[in-house]
Amino acid sequence: MVNKRELFQILTRRLGLLNKNCCDYKSLDISLVQSHILYEIRRQDYPSIQQVAETLGFDITTFSRQIQTLVRKRLVSKVQAPEDKRVYLLSLTDKGFLVEEQIDKKLNTYLDEIFSHLSPEEQKKVIDAATLLNRAMLESDTCCLPPL
Repeated sequence: MVNKRELFQILTRRLGLLNKNCCDYKSLDISLVQSHILYEIRRQDYPSIQQVAETLGFDITTFSRQIQTLVRKRLVSKVQAPEDKRVYLLSLTDKGFLVEEQIDKKLNTYLDEIFSHLSPEEQKKVIDAATLLNRAMLESDTCCLPPL
């Protein structure tokens, strides 16, 4: 029988998900968490801090510190919402957009290279399996918390 934990531990390591910094651009080191934040800000249209934190599953205090770091790096802009001054909206700066675009290209190139070792049928199987796994995780009452 396949050891599921071992399989996912190895997959996590090989994807570089344990690396402190996943991406760099010029002299900027971008953590994996920060790359996810940049991606979500780009994907969503002027999201609030709460929206992105919720999407990524972060508590607001931890997330706010990450946002402040990205603001200091001049990658993210944070402005008050005109209709509610308690809400802050996020957007990528020009530099942030360029950095996120480079990370996106780098990761897509990496994934394309990995998938190039699979036949088209195998690629489809992997995508289908990942889609099924994502759906099952959405339906799970315990996802995605570590077991107690």
